[in-house]
Amino acid sequence: MAKPLVSLDDFEQHALRNLDRNALDYYRSGAQDMITLRENQRAFDRVFIRPRVLRDVSTVSLSTTILGQHIASPICIAPTAMQRMAHPDGELATARAAERRSTCMVLSSWSTTRIEDVAVGSGAKWLQLYVYKDREATRRLIERAQDSGYTAIALTVDTPFLGRRLPDIRNRFRLPPHLTMANFVDQGKAQVGAADNASGLAAYVASQIDPTLNWSHVQWVKSVARIPVLVKGILTAEDARLAVDAGVDGIVVSNHGGRQLDTVPATIDVLEEVCRAVDGRIEVYLDGGVRRGTDVFKALALGARAVFLGRPVLWALNYNGEDGVVEMLDMINEELRLAMSLAGCVSVTDITRSHVTIPNQPRL
Repeated sequence: MAKPLVSLDDFEQHALRNLDRNALDYYRSGAQDMITLRENQRAFDRVFIRPRVLRDVSTVSLSTTILGQHIASPICIAPTAMQRMAHPDGELATARAAERRSTCMVLSSWSTTRIEDVAVGSGAKWLQLYVYKDREATRRLIERAQDSGYTAIALTVDTPFLGRRLPDIRNRFRLPPHLTMANFVDQGKAQVGAADNASGLAAYVASQIDPTLNWSHVQWVKSVARIPVLVKGILTAEDARLAVDAGVDGIVVSNHGGRQLDTVPATIDVLEEVCRAVDGRIEVYLDGGVRRGTDVFKALALGARAVFLGRPVLWALNYNGEDGVVEMLDMINEELRLAMSLAGCVSVTDITRSHVTIPNQPRL
């Protein structure tokens, strides 16, 4: 009899045994020496919870809102590309799981399922956006998302070029021939083939994504979109203030899962800096390294409105499709509920900066 899965790491261990090398290395690798990738998780261990006791925690609610839209929990689903390499149902299974658990899913532009096909249910659904050299292709993505009921655009701002991911270079990563970047089938941008001595995705980004990306592009996206626009990939107070000045509706503190510039800080290490710079003017979210309910608690205490899970969704998808993602979400949500109970918090608004301490933290 198979052992039960009892942590998010167990889902990853299953994927390590079952995914093919091309997909596994693409999903799990980080940039260069993968220092930031490792730090994203390790940094949470340097944050300690200060529990309050003798509180009535018989009823605990995880519900919250993001951009004014209700979600059942502050644990959401980050954009991860090419999910049908993990499971045949890919992004559609993930979207159905998010709908079943009333949380937000962010669909990657590089989805292997069309924007329209993933627009299931009425829950919070955002589109992650890259700015292509072909500006009309970018415009069409925004318009298709709006027409399909997506409620926000998350503009990725840390990828003028793709980070140097050594496993993908060694494997000459390519999208399997039976799959496509489904949102670009009619535009000649749907294939990611093997490149000579390189990652096929790196070659794709170099040929398609606009390296002149700057704040004027943010203004252009805002001019096209009729729905809120967030910027994803902010790691400094300076850029956070510029984002507020640009009029964006939210910030995702993200280092792209440690996949872009190696040796940048872990996201939890810079979250408070960004939140202080924003000073409550817009909502701030976090992705990167979240693996436990206590991680979620710490991120909320340091100022995040919600967190987004990336790789754990892929591992759960590989484990058992839609039901696997639901199981994973239930697991980490119950961990958060327990952490809140033991820390004396009955709602996410009860979680404050006073609930965590960071020994030897330098003054900002």
